[in-house]
Amino acid sequence: MSGQRLAWHKPCPERPDLGGEEAGLPGSPEGRETCPCPVIAAYGPCRRQPAAASAAPHSPARPRMASDAPASLPVQLAEQPRLLKLKKIFISKFGSAPKFYARAPGRVNLIGEHIDYCGYAVLPMAIEQDILIAVEPVNTQVVQLANTNPLYSDFSTSVKNIHINKTKPVWHNYFLCGLKGVQEHFGLNSLTGMNCLLDGTIPPSSGLSSSSALVCCAGLVMLTANGKTLSKVELAEICTKSERYIGTEGGGMDQSISFLAEEGTAKLIEFSPLRATDVRLPSGAAFVIANSCVEMNKAATSHYNIRVMECRLATKLLSKSKGLEWKKMLKLQDVQAKLGVSLKEMLTIVEEVFHPEPYSAEEICTCLGISLEELRTQILSQNTQDVTTFKLYQRAMHVYSEAGRVLEFKKICSKAPASAIQLLGELMNQSHISCRDMYECSCPELDQLVDICMQSGAIGSRLTGAGWGGCTVSMVPSDKLSTFLTNVKEAYYKRNDQRLALEKNSLFATKPGGGALVFLEA
Repeated sequence: MSGQRLAWHKPCPERPDLGGEEAGLPGSPEGRETCPCPVIAAYGPCRRQPAAASAAPHSPARPRMASDAPASLPVQLAEQPRLLKLKKIFISKFGSAPKFYARAPGRVNLIGEHIDYCGYAVLPMAIEQDILIAVEPVNTQVVQLANTNPLYSDFSTSVKNIHINKTKPVWHNYFLCGLKGVQEHFGLNSLTGMNCLLDGTIPPSSGLSSSSALVCCAGLVMLTANGKTLSKVELAEICTKSERYIGTEGGGMDQSISFLAEEGTAKLIEFSPLRATDVRLPSGAAFVIANSCVEMNKAATSHYNIRVMECRLATKLLSKSKGLEWKKMLKLQDVQAKLGVSLKEMLTIVEEVFHPEPYSAEEICTCLGISLEELRTQILSQNTQDVTTFKLYQRAMHVYSEAGRVLEFKKICSKAPASAIQLLGELMNQSHISCRDMYECSCPELDQLVDICMQSGAIGSRLTGAGWGGCTVSMVPSDKLSTFLTNVKEAYYKRNDQRLALEKNSLFATKPGGGALVFLEA
């Protein structure tokens, strides 16, 4: 089952110009002779130098960075119980040991919901929960994928034919998205086969980005196994595009924070070009995640993609009304940039241009001067072509107001006034109201949970993630955290047996965590 194991050698950090192929492709013993340094690679010292010299240039205690690429961190498995357990399961499954481990975290978005795909900045942080994959490259040109969770079936496929079924957003298809993205970026025809064992701690369909974390982790696995190097920004952009193979028209926040996150700080993520800025959260406040226990899979429902299309249509109608080249305009941020006005002024323009009543497909066609067939084939995505009504006023009002709240949140964190916690809480509350009433991406359970969190002592509380289920994030004074957790558990989880069974992993305080990286057994 394990296939023939490879004498695999990582690219040399002393000679990055060698790349993966020259430093030793899987199955290429010549690679060991070309590496000029005594690096401790994933599978022991470089064969060219005596083992005694291996400690000199590269300390196993320090991550190795290829420019701003994800770190490769040598670790002692005896000090990493989860990695050690994963290794043992891997050996029992495949009959051989993994050669490296890739990790990608989930995230919680503090503010800035449904605006990344409109071109606007968001403010997430990575969380401790993650996707972890143990990997052994093999020379069979077959990827064998297993999961420590028995609910997820084993899967295998040839690396020569990576096929992703959009109609079935099952777990292994997200893994394949990451593989396919890296493969297409490099134009790889000959790929390394792999045995992979996945262990995930992010609750699925909870709004904490379990799917995107899996895509990102798979992309990092593919990159590492094939001896390639990319920056974190490049990886984030590739994984954003490749997740669309499953049918999700996402904007890039989830993939960006998974790679660009740093421990101890939230990030303002901006797009075009992609960049991340540290946001120091106020001391004296804790951020608490609470799962509504209502699952929502973005790729399995049309809600998410309909909102993306409504924003695209709003972009085109606003552009047409202002004499802009509407056919070239895709995002609401594009309209603001072309007009050169403030977010506040954009809200006034939305009030002037749109009526609050839903627009029919026919009315949109009349406004744009196009046929119904052109609307369906040239503007709408494949999975939204049968939608007949669109709420443009509400969606645009949410996006422009939410974009303003993100900038205000960042400004308050930077200036750190005495009233910072109260001001940030008010922004979070406004965000939830807008998500609930204008974007209509909440649900009764999320609204109930937000109310309970506020009654239990939160200063601010809102849904986080796509919505229609999933989690809330609440800002709670640190000295009230224990009481808050007790009250929410009593009011939301203990009164429902199904929720109570999930409560242990559904209610927790979190701090900003680090981004994706590779672990090597030292």
